[in-house]
Amino acid sequence: MKKSLMALLFGTTLILGACGGGESSESEPPEETPAGEESSVDAEQVVNQNCISCHGENLEGQGNFPALNDVGSRLSEDEILTVIQEGRGAMPAGIIEGEEAEAVAAWLSEQQ
Repeated sequence: MKKSLMALLFGTTLILGACGGGESSESEPPEETPAGEESSVDAEQVVNQNCISCHGENLEGQGNFPALNDVGSRLSEDEILTVIQEGRGAMPAGIIEGEEAEAVAAWLSEQQ
């Protein structure tokens, strides 16, 4: 019985440890991009991690979630950033923040 309990606790610890680690610690300063340089954020990767679950694998939209594969033809970069920051309809505010939100807005504005 003790061996089973220890194995369960050890397995749980491994799983929880593997799930946790995606966030940076508060003691690390955020990376800043000097003026005039490209952002180091991979906007397409951020979209794939945060948007496709609702907007579809190819951003073609699904159900009540609009297509994003042509959002640049409907909204400006600033309008897209506002939607990301403040939410709209079923989309909650702040799913993506800061430099990532700005990079995603720029990338999505190019999708036409």
